Amino acid sequence: MTASIAPPAACPCDPSRRYADCCGRLHAGAVVADTAEALMRSRYSAYVLGDLEYLCASWHVDTCPAELDFDPAVRWLGLEVKRHQPHGETAVVEFVARYRVGGGSAVRLHEISRFARVEGRWVYVDGEFPPQS
Repeated sequence: MTASIAPPAACPCDPSRRYADCCGRLHAGAVVADTAEALMRSRYSAYVLGDLEYLCASWHVDTCPAELDFDPAVRWLGLEVKRHQPHGETAVVEFVARYRVGGGSAVRLHEISRFARVEGRWVYVDGEFPPQS
């Protein structure tokens, strides 16, 4: 793991779980995500921890950006998974992640993400932001 932040005791994706028993296993390469939701949660945790290597490895090769940077002023505040809809080798995960930049107000990131299983592994393909209501 090439994280810029030391691994926490509690998992960023679900503070009621231990990081070592949740996303830490995926980040370390000990296991692969068995569902698109598990991959999405591990990607959220990778953003929290600054694990660029994991994010790139879990991104579909056709849609992964050439460069990905982290803003050190961003502080992730929490994750809510709204739905997970598997469809064979593809899946949709809708989530809301909250973060704060510096001392500013909290921001709500609502995304509907698409995932695909490629060679037995779930990868993030892309996402869209639904209109705010």
